[in-house]
Amino acid sequence: MRAKITYFLLAAVLVVYFVLVGSRGVLLIREGTLLTVTFGVAVLILPLIGIWFLWKTTQFARRAGQLAAELEAEGGLPVDELQRTPGGRIDRDSADAVFARRRAETEDAPEDWRSWFRLAVAYHDARDTPRARKAMQRAIALHDRAPTA
Repeated sequence: MRAKITYFLLAAVLVVYFVLVGSRGVLLIREGTLLTVTFGVAVLILPLIGIWFLWKTTQFARRAGQLAAELEAEGGLPVDELQRTPGGRIDRDSADAVFARRRAETEDAPEDWRSWFRLAVAYHDARDTPRARKAMQRAIALHDRAPTA
């Protein structure tokens, strides 16, 4: 729950920032000179890119959360079996062992979104965020293609 609150708080701060930057872009365009209009348009593009990125990230998080809820209802969420250091960080060897099992599970069932979801969690635990995101995107795509019962 704390992560959701933090996410929405940061998203709200970003939206305020986009509005402020956008208003500066409009002010530059209103000046009417070639230079200020050019800068104004460039300044307006940045908030548009930011809003698009925020939207895509929010959609991704929402879809991943839906998959997690569905997997939890089925009793298929991965159990936290990782060993931790005294400081609370995940032990690298433990994460590697779990990752090897999840990778083998995914290789055995490459069209099962559940295995890709669990692989994404294993990548995340192994601190490989780009691959975790790609595995979760694959899980979402497979889930969306799966026939409904």
